[in-house]
Amino acid sequence: MTKFRKRLFEIVQIGAAKDLLSRSFDVIISVIIVLNIVVTFLATFSEFGPFLKVLKGIELATIIFFTIEYLARLITADFLYPNKTKWKAVIAFIFSFYGIIDFLSCFPYYIPLATPTGLAVLRLFRVFRIFRLFKINSQFDAFNVIVNVLNERKKQLISSVVLILMLMLSASMLMYGVEHEAQPEVFQNALSGFWWSMATVFTIGYGDIYPITLLGKFLALIISFLGVGIVAIPTGIISAGFVEQFAKMNMYKGHGEGHELEFITGVLDEKHKWVNKAIKDIVVPPQSLIVQVIRDGENLTPNGSLVLQDNDTVVIAAKNYRDEDVHLNEIQMLEGDKWLGSEIKDLELPLDEKIVMIKRGTKIIVPNGSTVIKKGDSLVMYHTE
Repeated sequence: MTKFRKRLFEIVQIGAAKDLLSRSFDVIISVIIVLNIVVTFLATFSEFGPFLKVLKGIELATIIFFTIEYLARLITADFLYPNKTKWKAVIAFIFSFYGIIDFLSCFPYYIPLATPTGLAVLRLFRVFRIFRLFKINSQFDAFNVIVNVLNERKKQLISSVVLILMLMLSASMLMYGVEHEAQPEVFQNALSGFWWSMATVFTIGYGDIYPITLLGKFLALIISFLGVGIVAIPTGIISAGFVEQFAKMNMYKGHGEGHELEFITGVLDEKHKWVNKAIKDIVVPPQSLIVQVIRDGENLTPNGSLVLQDNDTVVIAAKNYRDEDVHLNEIQMLEGDKWLGSEIKDLELPLDEKIVMIKRGTKIIVPNGSTVIKKGDSLVMYHTE
């Protein structure tokens, strides 16, 4: 049963290029998603009234497929979250972004079937059909870049949104204080000023509320300039995130066989000459590189300033390094990444780049060609310049 569930997980996830069955499933689910959206769109036209039964039949068939897919993802959730227990993995998937999208794509369809007819509130559930559009996003790596960018830049985005709200609130109070006496029926309270500030800051310019006093017009001029600059901040953050994401994706293009790495793992005792020394001050054997340090169960990516301590576990990679600067990067594997489910030997890496370590939860994995990359893995990579 476990073997069956593992194979089912490989099929329903975005498949590797060599997995014909999984890639075929990706194509089929993409076609069904587009078909469902087209049918839902056409059903709103009165001209297609004579074909309504056919359209509803196609919609039902696609909804049943979505339901089966959702159940398959539920029963294989423990492979998606290998560090969680089976039930915790199921709960984690249910409340994940794509878990909610998958649920809303099919569940609202069944509500009218299980409740009395004529309830007007059930019409609201028709709105959830729009979430089926997001299922396309889960099937293509290019669309997943959007989710990754928003997730990685969420702190900066939240800060910029707070800054915009502060500007709008300040502008609304200022404009209310200046314009209330001149036009009390327009700027009745601070909320009226907030509506004006929203239209001004976001350059919508409805024109239903505007200042008429000289001071009010002067303030509006300043606030308009500030609004243009501040509203551009989230755009810049997202643009920078896109550039960074695509740079990461392009960073590992190309192909090279390279040479196999050999690893040496050892625990430092208090008498070892490396104890209390920074890595930059340590002379390692020729053609070798310290790629990992494990301290009290914590996995540390070594850099020049890291000081080794007693009982540290040190992992050394040996290779015929060239006389070039060697750099280490740590890359987090997120949902939808094109490397997920792939074996390392199938990845296209340049000659001067290698995966030398994988952090999986609390485990350290020394990779070989058959190691499969999973969601949540942190890949420690080196490249030379």
